[in-house]
Formats: sequence, structure tokens, C-alpha cells
Amino acid sequence: METAPVPAFSELISGTQRSAMHLEMRDVYDPGSRRFASWRSGHRENPANRDEWWNPFHSVIAEAVARGVQVRRARVVSEPVSDYVQFEYDVTFSNIAAGEQVRWLPRRRASDLALPGNDFWVFDGRLVRLSHFGGNGEFVQDEMTENPTVVKLCVEAFERVWERAVDHHDYRPA
Repeated sequence: METAPVPAFSELISGTQRSAMHLEMRDVYDPGSRRFASWRSGHRENPANRDEWWNPFHSVIAEAVARGVQVRRARVVSEPVSDYVQFEYDVTFSNIAAGEQVRWLPRRRASDLALPGNDFWVFDGRLVRLSHFGGNGEFVQDEMTENPTVVKLCVEAFERVWERAVDHHDYRPA
């Protein structure tokens, strides 16, 4: 696949004018993160205490949404959910507070969908950032492409998942 250098996420989203869509399909990400470790030890973030959880990522998303960019995130998840997915569910209030729309699709309802092999972001329906992870959930590297075949696959896959997925406010992890 033809790839381009990978700019920082903040650069990509700040250059986005209309839409950013993110499809997540793993049951674990960065299992060594401090936020996840804190959650596993019983700490639950207080949505009312923004100083506790707001970070630069949220600021970048909020700035994009304020410019009129629609930011959507869909997660395809195994059920019963992993501890990590339960953690994601519990902290998704922060994504929503930043302006993202978030939906969840149980993996069993995705069996007839053709999905790319990797998680991805699509910016303005023309640029794809593929994310590669190791089997343990650790991030390996990102890859950028404007290849029309890959862009089309990712946009269509995201839209199919989005149509079936359940809004965060209505989804209850099994």
C-alpha cells in the first residue's frame, strides 16, 4: 500500500474541515496505561471533575467540533466485554464531553460486515490513518494513506457499523 508520513493527530484533526470518523475493533488497547490501571484498582473518574480527566486530546476534539467538524467514533466489541472495554465504556463520557458522537456494536452483530484489518481514522473522507497494534494491545505504529480503494473501504465499513451500532447512552455492556 502507498503510504505517506504520519503527522501528529492534533495536526490531522486541526486540518479537518467536515468530518472525522474513528473505528475501533480491538478488545484491549495500551493495557499498561495509568488511567486503565487506576480504573482497575477501583478509581472511577467523576464526570463533574473535568480537571481530573480532561487532557490535550479532548481539547483538540472540542476545537474541531467548535469549527463544525462532525467527530464520530464506533467501537466493535466482543461480549461479554473485556475489562478494557468496560473501562472504555466508563470513561466515554469524556469523549462525549469533548463533542464526539460514540456508538457501540456487539461483534456478533458485525459478522456479515466486511471490515478492514486495522482500526482507523478517516479525515474528510479522503485521508486514512491506520493504527497497528501488537497482539497484547500495545501500539506499534500508524500508517497514512490517501489510496482511494483504502479510503472507500474504510468509509463504507465505518458507515455500515455506524448504522447498526447502538448510541453510547443506550448501550449497556454485556
